[in-house]
Amino acid sequence: MFNNLQKATLIKRYKRFLADIELHNGEVLTIYCPNTGAMTGCAEPGDEVWYSTSTNLKRKYKYTWELTFSKDEHWICVNTARANQLVSEALHKGEIEALSGYSTIKAEVKYGAENSRIDFLLSDENKADCYVEVKSCTLLEQPTLEGKGFFPDAVTTRGQKHLRELIEMKEQGFRSVLLFAVLHSGIKSVQAAAHIDSKYAQLFEQAKKAGVEVCCYYPELPLS
Repeated sequence: MFNNLQKATLIKRYKRFLADIELHNGEVLTIYCPNTGAMTGCAEPGDEVWYSTSTNLKRKYKYTWELTFSKDEHWICVNTARANQLVSEALHKGEIEALSGYSTIKAEVKYGAENSRIDFLLSDENKADCYVEVKSCTLLEQPTLEGKGFFPDAVTTRGQKHLRELIEMKEQGFRSVLLFAVLHSGIKSVQAAAHIDSKYAQLFEQAKKAGVEVCCYYPELPLS
């Protein structure tokens, strides 16, 4: 997944989905930034950027920002789409112990009263269905040895909706899991960012009290 990437230096991120980078020969490129969040600590000018190249000729920007190697020497996967891909691989290999033992794994299944799609629906004839919502965590504020990570890095009404849906599934007798895919090599634990989205933090606590399970998965990032 992180093979065949090329390295450059970040000049700036702007308009949410764009970034300018400088190659080793001084050439400046505009690349696609697949991240809707604030990217706090993940997009500092001068950071090392690793990007992929698309063969799709219809794309306006053929380069995609995949990784940051920060000045604090942390690897960060900024492409949020990679979170589900990494989790999918881990689920099929049985690498996430808390979510192993299911015979069927389905992705992007419609569910809930608010017209959502669950990231993964795990099922087995011997146990209740398990609804797994994946969230990419890259926010490490004030880096310390404790490595406390936070989610979200910006107000997320979509994330709030997903918590309500997980609570509903739990109330219906299913297993509900909020899985943080930790895509920052400096993060060792994750908590709700009440200082950024107080409503999400409230729903997070409500979900835990309702029996929604919270797990962290730490995929291997380059040199992490």
